[in-house]
Amino acid sequence: MPTLEAKDTLFKKKTTLNCRGKLLSLETPLVMGILNLTPDSFYPGSRLGSPAEAVQKAGQMLADGADILDIGGYSSRPGAVDISAQEEQDRVVPAIEAVLQHFPEAVISVDTFRADVAEASIAAGAAIINDIGGGLLDEAMFETVARLQVPYILMHMRGTPQSMAGLAQYDDLVVEVLDELQVQVGKLQQLGVKDIVLDPGFGFAKTVEHNYELLRRMDDFRIFGLPILAGLSRKSMVYKSLGINQADALTGTIAVNTVALMKGADILRVHDVKEAKQTVILLEKTKL
Repeated sequence: MPTLEAKDTLFKKKTTLNCRGKLLSLETPLVMGILNLTPDSFYPGSRLGSPAEAVQKAGQMLADGADILDIGGYSSRPGAVDISAQEEQDRVVPAIEAVLQHFPEAVISVDTFRADVAEASIAAGAAIINDIGGGLLDEAMFETVARLQVPYILMHMRGTPQSMAGLAQYDDLVVEVLDELQVQVGKLQQLGVKDIVLDPGFGFAKTVEHNYELLRRMDDFRIFGLPILAGLSRKSMVYKSLGINQADALTGTIAVNTVALMKGADILRVHDVKEAKQTVILLEKTKL
C-alpha cells in the first residue's frame, strides 16, 4: 500500500459519478438524504411505513436541497433483527418506484448489502448501490455491480449488523480499515467498476472512540483518490458523547459533519438535509 504521505501526489481524485447517464459533480460536497422503510431504524424520526410516506419525505428532502435519496429497507443498527431478502425488496422497490413517479429527476441510491435486492432496485430506477457490507456479506455483489455499471458505495464493516459490536478490536484502527478497504477496491477495479465511493463505516464495528479517531484521520482515506462518504448523522458517537438521545443530536451532527467536510468528505449522508446543505454552503464560502 502506498505511504500516506504520497496521497497528494500519486492519485488524482475522481470528481464525478455517472448515475444512469446523469453526471453528479463532486466539486462541491453532496448531501444524501436517508429514507428508511423500516420499523426499527436506530433514529425513530427516520422511520417510514409506506411508499406514500417515502414520497412525502422525499419531496421535503429534495426541496431542502438533497442531491441523492438513499432508500433502505433493512435496519443495520447494532443488534437489529434480520429479515429476508424478499421482505427487504418488498419494502424498497415500491418506495423507489413511487418516489421516481413523483420526482423523475431524483437520484436514488439503494441501501442494501444483498445483490438480488440491489439488482431489483436498479431495475426499478435506482442509480447507486450503497452497501454497508462492502461486498463481504453477499459474494455476488461485486459481480452484480460490475455488470450493472452503477456507482458503488463501499463501506467498511466487520461481521454483520448482529455481530459487529464484538468485532471492534484493532491494533491500528486507521491502517487496518485502509488495508481492508484496499482489498475490496482492488477486486472492484479488476472487475471494471468505474465509480467507487469509500465510506469509513462510522459506527460499524467501531467504538465511540474509534469513530472519533476515524474522523480525526479521515483525510488519510484520500490516498485512494476516490470520493469519500461520511455517515455520522445522529449516531451514538454524537449523542452518547453529549449525554443526550438521537432526537436531540442535530447540533452535534452539524458539528461532526463540519469536521468531516474539512477533512475531505464529498458526500454527507444525513437525516436532516436542510441543515447539512446549509453547512456545505457556508463551509464552501470559507475556501480561498
